[in-house]
Amino acid sequence: MKKKILITGGAGFIGTALSLTLISKGYKVRVLDNLSKKIHGNTPNRSYLFNLIKDKVEFIKGDVLSKKDWLKALQGQQIVIHLAAETGTGQSMYEIEKYTDVNIKGTSIFLDILANQKKQTVEKIIIASSRAIYGEGKHHCAQHGIVYPKERREGDMLQKDFNVKCPICAKNVSLLPTDETSKIHPSSIYGLTKQMQEEMCMITGKSLNIPVVAYRYQNVYGPGQSLSNPYTGILSIFSTSIKNNNEINIFEDGKESRDFVYIQDAVDATILGIEKDQANYNIFNVGSGIRTTVLDVISSLNKEYHTNANYTISGNFRLGDIRDNYADLSKITAELGFKPKVSFEQGVNLFCQWVSSQEIKNDKFSESFKEMQNKGLLK
Repeated sequence: MKKKILITGGAGFIGTALSLTLISKGYKVRVLDNLSKKIHGNTPNRSYLFNLIKDKVEFIKGDVLSKKDWLKALQGQQIVIHLAAETGTGQSMYEIEKYTDVNIKGTSIFLDILANQKKQTVEKIIIASSRAIYGEGKHHCAQHGIVYPKERREGDMLQKDFNVKCPICAKNVSLLPTDETSKIHPSSIYGLTKQMQEEMCMITGKSLNIPVVAYRYQNVYGPGQSLSNPYTGILSIFSTSIKNNNEINIFEDGKESRDFVYIQDAVDATILGIEKDQANYNIFNVGSGIRTTVLDVISSLNKEYHTNANYTISGNFRLGDIRDNYADLSKITAELGFKPKVSFEQGVNLFCQWVSSQEIKNDKFSESFKEMQNKGLLK
């Protein structure tokens, strides 16, 4: 008999795709979600994501900051997939209390219940971590070998030098794929809260003999990604600008890069953690293992939308952003057999087809730009 699964944040981007796949595999899914305005807008009942799972899961509208909601949601559940979190590097740098409350305190309430409730049914925890915990990640210095650089200096970036430097000799370094044994040193409040979530779950799970699996997701993208959130999801942000015929502001020099992993690949990796005992008490990167630059993203979107979108390489930068990162997938491939199936080219095609079927959203990027400038976080 298939397990009963609680997904916190299950009405979000990853949560809905995960819910639908689990249902198709015969699992019984319960979702705890507060239907936040940032994701679902002013009328959540009309939300694209919410309507994907409406009447297909047992839905509880609630908040991870409420012990009462946690107790209700946990009742009878065997597996907890904890996705609920405030996301986005930029906002985390000035909404510090909000991010720490939701991501750290919300998780602590859950773990406190497990530690103190005599009769509980939870057999496994899946915790959504993030590549943000690595900061600038793993690099190679010609003089000092493998190094883990600190955050880039504002003074250098104001001079249009966006390169990552060796923490010892301050010379430019070359990027390496970041593996799970790499140094943990986040450069944003968001990254720090994800580190805390991961470690809290691991420590508590071991003490209670409840297996925990932590996934350090790279940049997950695909159909269903918010088209109205100007703070996170570069493909969505650029797509909304293109659909509104607005000029795109490319930060830094456009050569900064990320590891984009398609939503179904992220879902498949997550389910392996549920079904394979080899995953227990382990930490895994989830990505494509390939770096893609921002300029590559623009080129791909223009190709798919048959446009020639105007863009400016502005040299603007956000404090807390990293330069580059891509995942070393050796561990998850060897231990769980995970290999991403969807290439970036295929994924962008599917994503753009979906975007073109949606109502054009208002482009709020200029508002977010001014907000971050006013906070002194965007230069």
